[in-house]
Amino acid sequence: MNSRDVTSGGTVEARAPEDFAVVVDAGGSIRMWSAGAQRLLGYEAADVVGRAVADLLAAELPGSARRHLADGHRWSSEVALLHRDGDRVVVRLQGTPLLAADRARLWLVTGAVPASTAGLTDPGAAALWDLTLAQLPMPVAVYDRENRFVAANDVMTRIMGRTQEEMRGLTLREIEPSRPFDEYDRIQWDVLRTGEMVFHENHGQAPGETRPHAWSMFISPLKDETGTVHGLSATVFDTTEQYWARRRLAVLNDAGLRIGSTLDVTRTAEELAEVTVTGLADFVAVDLLESVVLGDEPEPVRPGEPVTARRTAQRSVLEGCPESVVPSGDPTVYPVGTLPVRTLLTGRGARHKPGDPELREWITASPARTATVARHRIHSVMMVPLRARGVTLGLVHFLRHRMAEPFDEDDLLLAEEIATRAAVSVDNARRYTRERRTALALQRSLLPERPPGLVAMEVAYRYLPAGSGADVGGDWFDAIPLSGARVALVVGDVVGHGIHASATMGRLRTAVRTLADVDLAPDELLTQLDDLVIRLDREEGPEVRGQEEASGQVGATCVYAVYDPVSRRCAIARAGHPPPALVTPDGAVRFLDLPAGPPLGLGGLPFEAAEVELEEGSLLAFYTDGLIEAADRDVEAGLTLLRQGLSNPAEALEETCDQVLHTVLAGRPADDIVLMLARTSALDAARVRTWQLPQDPAAVAGARRMAGEQVAAWGLAEAVFATELIVSELVTNAVRYGDAPIELRLIRDSTLICEVSDGSGTAPHLRRARVFDEGGRGLLLVAQVSERWGSRQTRTGKTIWAEQPLPDETTPYS
Repeated sequence: MNSRDVTSGGTVEARAPEDFAVVVDAGGSIRMWSAGAQRLLGYEAADVVGRAVADLLAAELPGSARRHLADGHRWSSEVALLHRDGDRVVVRLQGTPLLAADRARLWLVTGAVPASTAGLTDPGAAALWDLTLAQLPMPVAVYDRENRFVAANDVMTRIMGRTQEEMRGLTLREIEPSRPFDEYDRIQWDVLRTGEMVFHENHGQAPGETRPHAWSMFISPLKDETGTVHGLSATVFDTTEQYWARRRLAVLNDAGLRIGSTLDVTRTAEELAEVTVTGLADFVAVDLLESVVLGDEPEPVRPGEPVTARRTAQRSVLEGCPESVVPSGDPTVYPVGTLPVRTLLTGRGARHKPGDPELREWITASPARTATVARHRIHSVMMVPLRARGVTLGLVHFLRHRMAEPFDEDDLLLAEEIATRAAVSVDNARRYTRERRTALALQRSLLPERPPGLVAMEVAYRYLPAGSGADVGGDWFDAIPLSGARVALVVGDVVGHGIHASATMGRLRTAVRTLADVDLAPDELLTQLDDLVIRLDREEGPEVRGQEEASGQVGATCVYAVYDPVSRRCAIARAGHPPPALVTPDGAVRFLDLPAGPPLGLGGLPFEAAEVELEEGSLLAFYTDGLIEAADRDVEAGLTLLRQGLSNPAEALEETCDQVLHTVLAGRPADDIVLMLARTSALDAARVRTWQLPQDPAAVAGARRMAGEQVAAWGLAEAVFATELIVSELVTNAVRYGDAPIELRLIRDSTLICEVSDGSGTAPHLRRARVFDEGGRGLLLVAQVSERWGSRQTRTGKTIWAEQPLPDETTPYS
């Protein structure tokens, strides 16, 4: 149709053919239909003659046209019409009143003749108009010093819906006595009074327009060479595109803040609908696959099968969502080959108009859907799939009927971005729902809920259950704060699945935490853990319960590491577990060469520890074999993929976890998976102070003084007294009962740590001294003053340590 030649903001604008003519009687029925009208709208005369002209309107007539019609005067205005194929056609028309032979009123509707400003004869008005065009070469209206209309160009008369003759000599308030024109009139008076230009922005519908626009107005005084104000010009810019861009950005920001606030599938879908219906669409419906609502793993959408979904959420600008044909909570079926199924299969959103064949087929397949589209004049539709982590979760429907602009490409991009974010939240909620419905709740009660707050390193982890999660696995992990700002990291894997494996995992994790508190070296800890697994196997083996022989039914692998941020050294031992990977700050990835060690539960074989010095910012990756083993590949291939996933770690460890899993995993894991990443940091020299002390009672006073001065230098004056007391007692014990060498170390971490080491392996113990005892009160005082204290064995002896909270985090002693 060659008369439709301009597209503005997604709306088809047209010029009426020269032979366009329609005659409408007083009752609003079409009496005559020309060939030009047929070319413009696609209807033949037989299709429309006798029908109400209102059936062809895509929007209500502008206010100026309705007023002229009521008064029986000639009118000229933009009109939004419906093409036969469903398009929305905006064309400028004019109506001329006629009288029929029976004196009845008729209207002849033809294409509008553009207004002209060439009829200005007053020299003063012509001069002002020339001055305006010279200063602002944009569509303008000119007002004199009394704020009365003088002239306007074609664009301004079209916007106002009045000719220059109708407006000349009137103020803006008299031309259009309504909001926001009364505000514009006030601004114009301010410009005339002050002589200063004013910039004003507004979004609304002008009298001669069929849809709202965003307007940016420069209201400028018109001055002569002496600076005298003779009038003003109002220049209007259509900034609708910028307005919609800002609005889309606001919607996207709102989506980031509001969607995903809970781990509830239905609430997340409601948040998606609430966010988008206020800024993107007039009606939004979220249909989730039935399996997603139930919390199960969604089945893939297949071309030859219908899709069952559930209307999980819907919102409308109209109360009660009258556009909906499916009540909230009810199931709906997408038949094979229909537009929703094709959209889900492509995985990409698409926008449609009711005239599009695919959408027309979908609409006409349901009488209720056909009726609601006609009743609410729905003119633009988008369908966007909800996909997360490669899984299809559902479909979102976006409809417009109040907003005049159809969806454009930017709207589709915005909808896809919001749907992508929302899909991740929906998928998280779905997984959480599934976990709560299974025995996985038991395992979550045995695993850490969140990474501990550690100064020595940053930790992030992922746990993925096998299959649907119905069988609880025995994989576990932990990050344990130790004395001296050190951190222990452990990852283990119990043989088997189910409640028994989960219970064994819980026992082993508790045992590791207990042994870690004793500060055993990694190889010694694994030896103790090996004995525990053997005892559990003898006591609880399903085939030989109560017998002395081990059944072999209880077993596990484990890797245990201890990192010291002061020395930046990490001691690691493993028991049949895959070796951890190390990513250096320059991005190089290697797997640590550690003694393999036997799996836990075999007994009789030694474990060996290795020590490695780590650069600050190094990344350690611990994992279970489920990450690297798969049915369709060998272990070496899995290690290669793991190396690739770690080769370019993100700044955030959480993103790195996702990156590794995305690289290594090709589908649903066949075994439970644990991935734990730890990025190391170091305590700088300014936060650690060490002194070597002689084994001489006289050294106690000097140690006390040096410690007090150092604590005061750190700005912890309130801790000086307690620190001096702790140092005095611990150094005294080392001098009296220990062996050389004696070392005092202070560490300022999240707590204030005092450590005294000596060459004796005899561990101290706390006792309550009797009345007449000369000693035995030192450790009791240390326990009273400190928050925690303890001892650990070292290669050369032992270390006794005590921790104090920093003064600003404690209540002063009374």
